[in-house]
Amino acid sequence: MIPIKSWIYLLLAGIIFNSCGSGGNSNQTDDPDRGTIQISVDESFKPVIDSQIQVYESSHPQTKIIAHYKPEAECLRDFANDSIRLVIATRGYSKNEQDFIIDSMKTEPSKMTIAYDAIALIVNPQAADSMFTMPEVRDIVTGKSAKKLQPVFDGVHATSTVRFMIDSVLKGGQLGANVIAAQNSEGVIDYVAKNKSAVGFIGVSWVGNKEDTMQLSFLKKVRLAYLESTDKPGAYVQPVQANIYYRRYPMVRDLIYVLKENYNGLGHGFADFLTSQRGQLIFKRAYLMPAIMQFNVRQASLRT
Repeated sequence: MIPIKSWIYLLLAGIIFNSCGSGGNSNQTDDPDRGTIQISVDESFKPVIDSQIQVYESSHPQTKIIAHYKPEAECLRDFANDSIRLVIATRGYSKNEQDFIIDSMKTEPSKMTIAYDAIALIVNPQAADSMFTMPEVRDIVTGKSAKKLQPVFDGVHATSTVRFMIDSVLKGGQLGANVIAAQNSEGVIDYVAKNKSAVGFIGVSWVGNKEDTMQLSFLKKVRLAYLESTDKPGAYVQPVQANIYYRRYPMVRDLIYVLKENYNGLGHGFADFLTSQRGQLIFKRAYLMPAIMQFNVRQASLRT
């Protein structure tokens, strides 16, 4: 028989071990079917992530996912925020950020590309031009365009759209002084709708879904422009799924989640849902390109 004191020591040791081993999420008050968590999301993806949350919560009625929609740079700073379980943005963590999360939160983060998105160009319905080459796009955003078109972004600092343009389109160059910053993606749409010379840069999930009533109302105010195809000079394409999948559309980017949760909590449940068939179908219905679900393109012929 073990003495009472020994039982007490064993009990205390177990408590200490469990509290140390739980890392940055010591209060395990949630699991995939119940509880509340906070996540940080790039504002560019608000329409589709709202849909994902709505479906998940309807299937798991005891859960609550509170999404904070922000410019991407603020989302990336949330790698260091232990109250944010999941970050959804267009890049994952760096090696230094990974080491910081492990050292400070005692949590091994994970990341996964869950969909492919495109930056859409929108123009006023009365605009003279709705077809652009990438050199023309670069001239527009650096203020060198002879047509004096007015570029408008969802902010001039800290957004994923701005970062993509600087890193991937301008190759480290600077935006021109002519760039106008709207408060958010909806503000870009409103500005373009009121200005014939404006060219807006916006995530395609805001304007790509012609089955969504809100996006249909947006598309009555603006037009989706065409960019020159990457594989066929002189051909112009829009950011539809097939063009995103084959990278014919020249401005495609990844959508990535970063999960910071070292037990099977609600963060894991929602992340798994985003990669499941249902979650991937929601991305597809939002006119993003699912990254996990196989996309089949079939050859077809018509008989006359």
